[in-house]
Amino acid sequence: MAKFTYRMQNILDIKMKMENQARIAYGMANAALREEQEKLQEIMIRRAGYEQHSRELVQGVIRVQDIRECRKAIDFMKGRQRIQLMNVHAAEKNVELTRERLNQVMVERKTHEKLRERAFEEFRQELERAEGKEIDELVSYSYHED
Repeated sequence: MAKFTYRMQNILDIKMKMENQARIAYGMANAALREEQEKLQEIMIRRAGYEQHSRELVQGVIRVQDIRECRKAIDFMKGRQRIQLMNVHAAEKNVELTRERLNQVMVERKTHEKLRERAFEEFRQELERAEGKEIDELVSYSYHED
């Protein structure tokens, strides 16, 4: 029996490897995004802590130096929060780009798999035609022998 060999199998293999690499890149981009979001969350918690501390300093005995230091810390955390928000947005864009790349690679792989399936189907049909032809020849030979 004939063996099916897809002449573009090496291309399909490369497409599968590219898809695996794109999946890994997408996973890494998602992990980086989560990390940046966690950093942002930590900054926001620290800022809220400083703001709470600032409210406590205003009540009771007022020490101006402590209030100024706390306000500086709050301003510093606001700046860090803005920077971290930009980092989160950059990570989100990176995730989107890697997702689009993954989708593109998946479409290319699926296209090549469909081409392979069509080639295999044509191969099967050709085998069936050849078998049918052999059966017809055997039947006609045995018919003429009688």
